[in-house]
Amino acid sequence: MSTEPMIAIVRIRGTCAIDGEIRSTLDMLNVHKKNYCSVVPKNPSYGGMIKKVKDYITWGEIDDATLKLLKEKRGKDGKSFFRLNPPTKGYGRKGIKIPFSRGGGLGERGQKINDLIQRMV
Repeated sequence: MSTEPMIAIVRIRGTCAIDGEIRSTLDMLNVHKKNYCSVVPKNPSYGGMIKKVKDYITWGEIDDATLKLLKEKRGKDGKSFFRLNPPTKGYGRKGIKIPFSRGGGLGERGQKINDLIQRMV
């Protein structure tokens, strides 16, 4: 479908006790609430925004098949985000406050974001 790589961003932590600057960055990324997903192009400006809110989201490079599934099942006209269900079997075995590299749910997942999104659709 697309030649430019896309990044899927999924918010996994809620809205309580968030700094205003971080909240506005999450709103700019269109992940307003928990379990919302947004797909953005992979470029340095979005990279800086992701780096700022890394303690509230998980992200990775989405493939074309998962993007097509996401648009078919959850896509609405004119919306740039997707509301998803909580994932079957959870985000990670250690919870949502631990980085993905250490067995939790936060941070960069790489290609494994596709598995998470398929469990949430």
